Amino acid sequence: MATVELTKENFEETVGTNGTVLVDFWASWCGPCRVFGPIFEAASVEHPDVVFGKVDTEDQSELAGSFGIRSIPTLMILRENVVVFSQPGALPAEALEDLITQAAALDMAEVHRQVEAERTERSAS
Repeated sequence: MATVELTKENFEETVGTNGTVLVDFWASWCGPCRVFGPIFEAASVEHPDVVFGKVDTEDQSELAGSFGIRSIPTLMILRENVVVFSQPGALPAEALEDLITQAAALDMAEVHRQVEAERTERSAS
């Protein structure tokens, strides 16, 4: 599957209707982004069950800002509407493949329990 362009208009729907979404926050002027782009595209072909989305931080600065993106490229992985990974920097293909495998192996029931526990703890303090 080819990558999809994510915007503030389609982001929530894309993340809400797909189990796993990898998001590449990038810009056309960014050298490391241009290096990582083909790696991200190639992985999207290898994993048709996962949505690979790209957020152009120049055109979608509000969306990038809502996630606190300060450095690009930044890779974010969401599963079941939960950010399970977020890290700036271009990755080699092997590292990206490893992250996809790790994200797929997560026990999402446990992740949701942890998120809820953190939410409860914050509201109690």
